[in-house]
Amino acid sequence: MDSIAVYCGSSDRIASDYLEVAEHTGRLLAERGIRVIYGAGSTGMMGAVARAAMSAGGEVIGVMPEFFNTPQLALPTTTGFEITKDMHTRLARIMDLADGFIALPGGYGTMDEFFQTVTWAQIGLHAKPVGLLNHRGYYDGLLTFMQHIEEEGFMYSGHNGLYVSAPTPDSLLDAMQAYQPPPQLHQWVERGE
Repeated sequence: MDSIAVYCGSSDRIASDYLEVAEHTGRLLAERGIRVIYGAGSTGMMGAVARAAMSAGGEVIGVMPEFFNTPQLALPTTTGFEITKDMHTRLARIMDLADGFIALPGGYGTMDEFFQTVTWAQIGLHAKPVGLLNHRGYYDGLLTFMQHIEEEGFMYSGHNGLYVSAPTPDSLLDAMQAYQPPPQLHQWVERGE
């Protein structure tokens, strides 16, 4: 993977360990020579990832919809900065630029990006690795719910293998490097045949 999109929270009202894990993720990506693709924000975990990656000599590409491009929100001093017309175009551009995707802790926006990325994998639009950074058990409830979805028959067995999860940035990147799409990937299209 030459580039990884990082989805994460932009809130500044979070515990300091979330910012620390975001900084660690940014540094780690830079140290491994992996370009960071992200939403171009300057606040919260988004800003922490970008600044840490740049401080470690990494390349950072920010992609932001024009209505967010304000001095309070944008971090245009990255190595690349793109403006899109809307959120849909932004995510499509981020997905085009990235070879993999990591969701750090975050809120609705992070969940939207994670689920759309996994859905695109499910329907065969990409086969890139997707990871959930389960820092301090942040995603435990979501992982349990995703298993419940499969058990109730709302997704095919094995489709929870469209993403990997790990508690630290190092272990998550290692899991993503080893990722293989599940063999049942296109089962939804074939209607179980």
